[in-house]
Amino acid sequence: MKTYLDCFPCFMQQTLRAARISTNDETKIKKLLDEVGMMLKDIPMESTPPETGEIIYKKIAEITGNNDPYKKIKGQNIEEGLKLYPKLKEIVKNSDDRLLTAVRLAIAGNVIDLGMDKEFNIVKDVKKILKQDFAIFDYEQFKRHLDLHDEILYIGDNAGETVFDKILIEELPHSVTYVVREIPIINDVTIEEAKYIGIDKLAKIISSGTTAPGTILRLCNDDFIKKFNNASMVISKGQGNYEGLSDVNRSIFFLLKAKCPIIARHIGVKENDIVLKGINLNV
Repeated sequence: MKTYLDCFPCFMQQTLRAARISTNDETKIKKLLDEVGMMLKDIPMESTPPETGEIIYKKIAEITGNNDPYKKIKGQNIEEGLKLYPKLKEIVKNSDDRLLTAVRLAIAGNVIDLGMDKEFNIVKDVKKILKQDFAIFDYEQFKRHLDLHDEILYIGDNAGETVFDKILIEELPHSVTYVVREIPIINDVTIEEAKYIGIDKLAKIISSGTTAPGTILRLCNDDFIKKFNNASMVISKGQGNYEGLSDVNRSIFFLLKAKCPIIARHIGVKENDIVLKGINLNV
């Protein structure tokens, strides 16, 4: 997915939001806004938003000295998710279609997005998404691919969301490799956080190697690229991964809530719609 003009105000808003979390020094914040603003004029429209995000968050760390500004908030999101976990397991257990309910819960976890300037209430959002109609619902294809393939590459997104991914992974019938970010960026999940949540008890955890808030293949390590190319089934969570992988020529299932109007328009849905979308399913 390319960058759109509407993305540029969002880049600046993200910069200011992360800067204020990183430091109280107004001089540093002003310098950061100045430098990011100058950088944006050279961003090609053909690049993906996560590629710009990588540049911005490197600059935030450089100027503020804080390379993980969302660490405390990520921890709070994870603990909130873990408190909900037993109740969510009960919801899956008592549902008519355990797999579909787990998919819905995985998408519900996608509301935990600190890159967006939106408030969320995870309990209310879970209740809503459990009843919400899908805007795109490639569930039959999803189940067919599960029947046909015996290994799943599951690309994670936000740290708190990983608790909800855990519930879906527990319902998947095959071995799973769970993919995380190489370094802390926004509130995306890293190996340390995935292990704390207990993903290592269910799946093999690997880093994609990317330092962007999304899966950008040119930034990924060779191990991930090999697994991505050879995986019989790929599940991709969240908007950042969609931005990075939506034009890739292989089959992928995207699970997300369209929180951004630009992404919603690109997918062909409305803002706040929920999506289970498969691409290149015959490739």
